[in-house]
Amino acid sequence: MELKSCTGINGEKRDYILYPKAIPPYEQSDYITDVLFDTFRYHSGEGDMWPITWANDDCLYCGAGDNKGCSTNLWRVTTFDFEPGALTSTGRWSNDMINPDPANIREVLKDKAITSIKPSGLLDIDGTLYLSMEAQNYGDNPLFGRQHNFYGWILKSNDRGISFTESTDRHFFTGSLSSCHFLQFGKGYAGARDEFVYAYFPYDMENGQSYWENSDALLLGRVPKDSIMDRSAWEFYASDSPNAPQWSSKVEDARPVFCYTKMTGSNHVVYNAGIGRYIMGNYSFIDEELNPRPIHQMEYPESSISQLTLYEAPEPWGPWKLFYRDDDWGTYGDYQPNFPTKWMTDDGHLMYMVSSGSWDDYNFVVQKVALKLKGETEFPKESKFFRYIRAGLDKR
Repeated sequence: MELKSCTGINGEKRDYILYPKAIPPYEQSDYITDVLFDTFRYHSGEGDMWPITWANDDCLYCGAGDNKGCSTNLWRVTTFDFEPGALTSTGRWSNDMINPDPANIREVLKDKAITSIKPSGLLDIDGTLYLSMEAQNYGDNPLFGRQHNFYGWILKSNDRGISFTESTDRHFFTGSLSSCHFLQFGKGYAGARDEFVYAYFPYDMENGQSYWENSDALLLGRVPKDSIMDRSAWEFYASDSPNAPQWSSKVEDARPVFCYTKMTGSNHVVYNAGIGRYIMGNYSFIDEELNPRPIHQMEYPESSISQLTLYEAPEPWGPWKLFYRDDDWGTYGDYQPNFPTKWMTDDGHLMYMVSSGSWDDYNFVVQKVALKLKGETEFPKESKFFRYIRAGLDKR
């Protein structure tokens, strides 16, 4: 085990394990050939993580971490108008917290091994909300300090998140399955590929544990949509080839559907119906020389660099191809990119990316993203202002 020498902001020793450089192991997409980000980013709400689902009342519902005096709460985003081609999107949506503590955090924290609980996934099916939770600490390996997920569970609401009256056992998911992230389709789960619900689980291939950042891979699970709260109904992708999917009820049979050594995040995946592709935003943290270094290895503001990579695939299990990479993403190392399916144009060529980050990015950050597909020579017309600053007077 090779260590990289590092000194913290107060002179303390913070050496960390030196892993291979963060070079994505996936070929470049030949389907999405170019990406253009809007110059402007819009900030609202407060907190981070932001698992998002498009509910059948046409609102977006979001989980958020570490705000309003609680490590988990639930928000509703009301869209007043969707005008992606407008110069500015200021004032076009509203974030409102609707449940300050959906998971009864004080009860969970009676377990002294746990220092926090966070929302990992959220899904609306015809007006019923399912919220997946993860119980964590803030790192237990001084040589590669990652936020460790110990176990996870699912809550159910029949009143649009005002209350969650049903819950699975808190150890519903453990080990490599401790962080559950639901795959998103359309409004109220319209347009789903079949009668299953799908979910991704980040984990470390060295020790089989789950971490919020800088993991190795994603597992994929599925369950009949009317049996989400039944652990025995879940099964897991168990094939080594994306061309021959197989499923098993035994988690030990599960095979990763995405691998990026020490650079796999707690990723959100959505289906972009307009272009017929599954879109995944991946993040993790690096040092100044592109070596993986978890954000919790350091103290703010020392660890402020994250890598953003975006992928597309024809199926939920792949094969994944890379269509964008940024080795210094955001202002202070942003994380957990998400693409709400409500905020996509009908042709899928323009999406809104939601993320969060540290310091003044520690909120609901929205940035518009335009796509160019194979054979196309122009970005969509809605992106005409993306390269402009100060009302179109200056070009980047």
